[in-house]
Amino acid sequence: MANEKNLQDLSGLRGSLSGVDTFYVVDYQGLNAGQLSRLRKDIREKGGQLIVAKNTLINIALQEGGRDFGDALKGPSALVLAHEDPAGVAKALSDAAKGNDRGIPAVKGGFVEGNKVDVRVVERLASLGSKQSLQGELVGVLSAHLSNFVGILEAYREKLEGEGQSA
Repeated sequence: MANEKNLQDLSGLRGSLSGVDTFYVVDYQGLNAGQLSRLRKDIREKGGQLIVAKNTLINIALQEGGRDFGDALKGPSALVLAHEDPAGVAKALSDAAKGNDRGIPAVKGGFVEGNKVDVRVVERLASLGSKQSLQGELVGVLSAHLSNFVGILEAYREKLEGEGQSA
């Protein structure tokens, strides 16, 4: 018979993972309670969640969703779920790792928007910036192009009016 606490933890993991299409598997060993608490807070501010559980339970919950991370689940592991902003959560992990001399938490792998990715992709994602900043850049680029387009239309209208007056 399975341990009741493990069954409850597994049920909680299943619930947390439902509807999540981006998460990271990280090694958190070496963080003290204060650092782990600060990391949880930073991740929560970015719309994410840090879950520490037994590797076996994490593996079962992930495999039920068709995601195999058995190779990454060696040693102490935690799941970092990105509910809103995958890049922001990855940046929070990266900033925390840069904040100590051992590079902890260390990303072991990830699942980004439905695709399994390796550590390099997660590091690249962390360097992009938040979803809001990227959306702001996109709006800026689009507005500049629209402004240029309006300028061209105005010039063409003035040209047509000038030709109409001289005829």
